[in-house]
Amino acid sequence: MLLQVPPAMTEAAPAKAPVRAMYGWGYSGPDGEGVGTLSLLMEPKSGRLILELHAQGERLVLLEGDRAAGYHLLAPRQKLDQRAATLAGLPLPFLPQTPSVEALLHLLRTGEGPGVSVTKKDAIGPQKLHWVGKDPRGKTEQVWLDRKRWEDPK
Repeated sequence: MLLQVPPAMTEAAPAKAPVRAMYGWGYSGPDGEGVGTLSLLMEPKSGRLILELHAQGERLVLLEGDRAAGYHLLAPRQKLDQRAATLAGLPLPFLPQTPSVEALLHLLRTGEGPGVSVTKKDAIGPQKLHWVGKDPRGKTEQVWLDRKRWEDPK
């Protein structure tokens, strides 16, 4: 007996699952010091991004959107509510500015980016990252990221 697959099922490749990542973070800058978690969901094909920054059980930052609809950045403590057509139009919290979700994913997979150094690697890639950059006022700030979870369907 020959089993035939309907044409619709053979023509469309399954959608690639998004990359999910979680990092512990440490921050030191002109506004003080802190620790918490950084959670990311990145889908390069559509440019979809959900980025959440938490500290002490509170969400400090939410950045979400995609290439088609644009991106929305909320940081309630800083009274920040911004929208932009591209990711490059919004400041990324705790990371160097990147023009796209693809570039952000590349930074996290390789540790390559302005002010970024890799302090520990494993078979997956950079496990510990250190970033030195400038805040919006031009003051130096540092962030340490320690990868806790990485789901990449590559």
